[in-house]
Amino acid sequence: MTNVKEEIISELSDLPPWTYGEVLDFIRFLKSRRRKAAPDTALASEPVLRKDWLRPEEEEAWSDL
Repeated sequence: MTNVKEEIISELSDLPPWTYGEVLDFIRFLKSRRRKAAPDTALASEPVLRKDWLRPEEEEAWSDL
């Protein structure tokens, strides 16, 4: 286990049980934010990359596949 993970667990054990729900909500928020960030980045780059994908040189380079 990493030091940071151990520290988080240690801090959690010092909190009163009634705060566990907030901690769980925050963890789920972080996971949700991370899941949403990756696809948005990929979609944002598609129009830029499309310019290169549609060039005649690219078509010729990949024509044998």
